[in-house]
Amino acid sequence: MKLVGSHRIATFVAVIPAALLGVLLLYAGQPDGIAGQQAPSTAGDVATLKVTTEVVNVYSIVREKKGRLIADLKEDDFQLFEDGAPQTIRYFSRETDTPLTIGMLIDTSPSQVRVLGVEQQEADRFLRQVMRPQKDLTCVIQFDTEVELIQDFTDNLSYLTRAIDSTVVHSPAGGPLPAPVPGSSVGGTHLYDAVYLAATQMMKGQVGRKVIILLSDGVDQGSTIERDRAVEAAQKADLIIYSVDVSDPSFYWGHGGGFAGGSSLKRFSEETGGRVIHVDRPEKTAAAFQELADELRTQYLLGYSPTNTRRDGSFRKIRVNVRGGSYKVQARNGYYASSR
Repeated sequence: MKLVGSHRIATFVAVIPAALLGVLLLYAGQPDGIAGQQAPSTAGDVATLKVTTEVVNVYSIVREKKGRLIADLKEDDFQLFEDGAPQTIRYFSRETDTPLTIGMLIDTSPSQVRVLGVEQQEADRFLRQVMRPQKDLTCVIQFDTEVELIQDFTDNLSYLTRAIDSTVVHSPAGGPLPAPVPGSSVGGTHLYDAVYLAATQMMKGQVGRKVIILLSDGVDQGSTIERDRAVEAAQKADLIIYSVDVSDPSFYWGHGGGFAGGSSLKRFSEETGGRVIHVDRPEKTAAAFQELADELRTQYLLGYSPTNTRRDGSFRKIRVNVRGGSYKVQARNGYYASSR
């Protein structure tokens, strides 16, 4: 499968003047992804920096028992474990100012016909509230029987609003549809394909905080990608998936079937450090997006270099604790180590 019009990312190789190398070494491994350092080799005024050490970034949300967000914790309040082994926190920030990259994935299958309008309205409002000009980027993807990139990454709110408002529920009887992703199969709702394509073709090469906002009831029909593979792709791309579950169960009962989509949304969100926000009535969609905005402003960033230095591509489990209180920590449950 291929996402039409996907964002292109350039890779640069730089030669570093020796006078600047000390500064770069000081900041090597700062929290914009995976980084590290090795002793430089010099030749006259030029030195080469080789990246070898892995740094894992964990974005966390902390709540008290009653659900209130906790925004004033310090580095010493946290404990971080990888596969049960304690890790030293090397980088810590609160209410991070790290650039935000958002993938807005909108379900346009027939089950969304009664709720799409309010989703569009509140998604527009959410982006106006959250995005910072010349710093944050968003793309818009719609999915039903196909997966289509409606708007590539941009910080232009007018373009994004136009893209969101242009999404249309797919009619089984036909009607105008955007150009499809080549190789997509016939079916009803390609949810797993949409997550996989967003992770592998849109978000993987981005840096900073990478968040998918998934607007769907969680029902998948016809995807060529299995759910486990889509989850793995999201984890490898270091995505945080928030699911806004605006469901219309009456649609499924009216078509002779039961509704069972919540488990997929839960799996995507919990394994990537996000969560599912259930909306039982369309008019509550605004409150759901407000919760998302509040969480994105109340994240902690914990960065560490794993004590397990094997580059074997294995999945490593992560656990984050907070000392001295009964708190609930929301963070991704693991990551895939580098294999080279």
